[in-house]
Order: sequence, then C-alpha cells, then structure tokens
Amino acid sequence: MRCIEADTIYTGKEVVNNAFLVLDQRTLVGISREPRGERLKRCRVITPAFIDPHSHIGMVRAGEPHSESEANDKHDSMLVLADALDSLQMDDCALQEAVECGVLYSCIMPGSGNIMGGKSAVIRNYALDSSRSLIARAGIKAALGYNPMSTTSWQGTRPTTRMGALAVLRRKLDQVEGKKKQYEQSSPDKQKEIVFSLEEEVLLELLKGRIRLRVHVHKIDDIAALLRLVDEYRLLVSVEHAMGVDKLHIFEELRKRNIPVVYGPVDGFPYKVELKHENWRNIKHLLDSGVEFGLMSDHPVTPARQLLLQTRWLIRCGLSRQQAVEVLTRSNARILGLEETLGTLEQGKWASFVCWNSDPFDLTGYPVAVYGEGDLLYQASEHDDRHSRAGDET
Repeated sequence: MRCIEADTIYTGKEVVNNAFLVLDQRTLVGISREPRGERLKRCRVITPAFIDPHSHIGMVRAGEPHSESEANDKHDSMLVLADALDSLQMDDCALQEAVECGVLYSCIMPGSGNIMGGKSAVIRNYALDSSRSLIARAGIKAALGYNPMSTTSWQGTRPTTRMGALAVLRRKLDQVEGKKKQYEQSSPDKQKEIVFSLEEEVLLELLKGRIRLRVHVHKIDDIAALLRLVDEYRLLVSVEHAMGVDKLHIFEELRKRNIPVVYGPVDGFPYKVELKHENWRNIKHLLDSGVEFGLMSDHPVTPARQLLLQTRWLIRCGLSRQQAVEVLTRSNARILGLEETLGTLEQGKWASFVCWNSDPFDLTGYPVAVYGEGDLLYQASEHDDRHSRAGDET
C-alpha cells in the first residue's frame, strides 16, 4: 500500500483538503486523513487523470505530413467496419505530451469526411502498442452537416447536399431494418437461410440501441435532422461538437431526450461557414440547459495537451474549479461508459491520477508526477522543480 499527501485533492466529485490519496497496486484504496503504507511524495494538488472523449491522436500524427494522416479513409462514404484502432500509431509524440499534461486516456475515432466513419476506440495514451492500448469501445462515428458533403472528390457514393447524406444513411439503415423484420417474421428453418454480413451485424446492433452512434454535427438544424433520424430508427446517439449552437432550445431538447453532448473544441478556429455562430459565450446555453456534456480536444484541431486549458471558458460561464475538473474526468468517463474504472478518485477505481505543483488552473501550474494504473508514467525534471520554487519565492 502507498500514499501521496496533498494540500488539495479534486476527487471528481468534491474537494478535499489536507489529505492522503491511498493506492494498492493498480487500484485506489481511497482518501485518508492519515498516512497509510509507504509515503511516495507530497504535492500541492491531485486530480484524477483527464479523459479526452473525442480525438484523432495517433491517427493524425505530430511531425508527419497531412498526406500520411489516417483519420479518414476515402474509398467509400459508409465505412461501418473501419476501426480507428487499426490506424493508431503509438509513436505519435503527441501521446507522450498528452500524458505529461495529465490526459491519460483518449477516445479515438475516424474523422467526419464520411457519413459513417467506423468504430471508435478508447485507449491508454501511455501503452506500448495499439493492442495494449485498448480499454473499451464507445460507439460508431457518423457525420452530418457540411463535412460529408464536402468530400465529393473521394471514392464511393458521395452526397453533395445534407439531404443526400441522410438519404444514403437512411437507405443503408432501411436495408438492414427490412432484413431484420424478415428474419423476425420467418420460421426457425427460414431464419437459418437469412445471413447477415459483418457490416449488417454492426448496423443491426445499432438499430437495437446496443451501440451508440457518435454524430459529428455543429448547427442547430443539423441536430434537428439528427433527432428526426433518432425518431425514425430509435437510435442511441451522442451529439459531437455542437459549436454552432447559439440558442438554448436545442440543448434543452437534447436534455429531455437524455442525449449527451461531447462539446468542443472550444479553442478551435472557425474555419468554415458551418461554424459562423461559434463563440465561447454559447457555453452559457450549454450550462443553462442542464444537458449532460463532456469536453473534447478534437486533437489535432486543438492539441490534447491543452484539454484542461479549455475549461477556463466553463469557469468564466459559472462552473467552479471542481466542476470543471469533473467535466474532464467523471463526466467524460460516464459518457464513454468508463465510470466503473475511471473518472473519480474512489475506492476500486484505477490508480490513474495527476500530481500538480500548484492549482492546475493557475497559469504556472503543471504536473510534477503522473500515474497510470499505479505506475509512475512521468515525473517533472529537477529543472522544473527549481523553476517552480523560484516562482514561489518571486
């Protein structure tokens, strides 16, 4: 058993002062007022490990030309079987940078150039290889709005309008829905003759509400179109981005339907007409609606290492620092289905946490140690520590 003393611990649910975080091997024992076991170190602040719920890290890689990025495959617009994990390269130096900034887990997914891009993968940013990185699946990527209608030069059946993209998606869903009804209405002997392809099996799980459709969508009316699709096919979905939403009502509608929003990236540049209403002040609508939400980096649109930096806008719009930490930890874990293992510093959770030299929301705050599942992944250099002490003296 080991413990770390801290002046302040952000647990993901509350703030605890002058306490010890206790861990046993790879899991947490909990928080104690007294030291228990070997004392590893003392730091000023501890937070849970941050989770990035929407990223292309390891697929679009730092220092490599854009032509070698692998977020979008261009051979068809409906890529149900594509798997983000198969394009993950763990030698992307952005992964280590993320770890050093406390972002230990990412949900990587295909890009938004295709109507359906493929499977997402929740990964350890610190794993030795892509197979060891995988910890969970968190849905299938889809895209509405401008992006899939902007890729007409790519191969396969390509829409040129929003209605065209939805028509392609509906046609595929209708085909599987029809086959599903045929199977259900057939005798046991006839059912043996009805064979579903691998692609159809995935879509069948989608239609049964067993897999979440993670839908790239920015504008209010594109979200309205998605909700019509949800009503038609009873889909389990999440709204990814929503940066063009500058009115309250659509977030309220998502709250009523228990549809979560993976919001962001807040600091991304509005580089297309679809984002003309993007503004940090829209966060007030997000908060006022009460909708369940998390916060993404959309790496490399904004670097994963800057995920915490985006929370300053949440705080400016009314959240406390603890609530801002909760968005990157507990909320993101819940949306990805990871709440049993990650997101809070509680007994039985993975011992994945970050030790800080000062309050992480201060400009001079940075991690001095990062632990993943009980292992020390990163420790600040002696130069960093000297710089921190010099700053205190100043």
